[in-house]
Amino acid sequence: MSTVTLEEIYEDFEDLPDWEARCDYLIDLGFELPEFPSAHKTEANRVHGCQSMVWLTAELDQDHNPPVLEIQADSDAMIVKGLIAVILAIYSGRPLEDVVNTDVEEIFAKLGLTRHLSPARRNGLFGMVKRIRQLAIEKMSQT
Repeated sequence: MSTVTLEEIYEDFEDLPDWEARCDYLIDLGFELPEFPSAHKTEANRVHGCQSMVWLTAELDQDHNPPVLEIQADSDAMIVKGLIAVILAIYSGRPLEDVVNTDVEEIFAKLGLTRHLSPARRNGLFGMVKRIRQLAIEKMSQT
């Protein structure tokens, strides 16, 4: 489960004076990510399309009604770890239908990510989103 909520990220971003401060905040969020097991850093879990190395897993937690998607991820780049924290705040712990139907572009725009990230970082960010949605759709077909 994410260590920070999307609402907290919105509030914190509003309090920060500029993009540089927001970047520092994202890096700090990345340091708070739960530990990602090194055994899961495999090619099968790698997110392609990212400039840096990103690994992502998703499991269905059946203890909730409806079941929710629990996501874990990691990267070898500090800023990407922060973007992973944002992704986890958006998707982890949410029902599969919510994961598939969330308008992530609106969220990214509100945070200024689409405007301030380089094209390569944006591609990587949307690569993570695509992978999460694919995993959610796969899990929906299995239930």
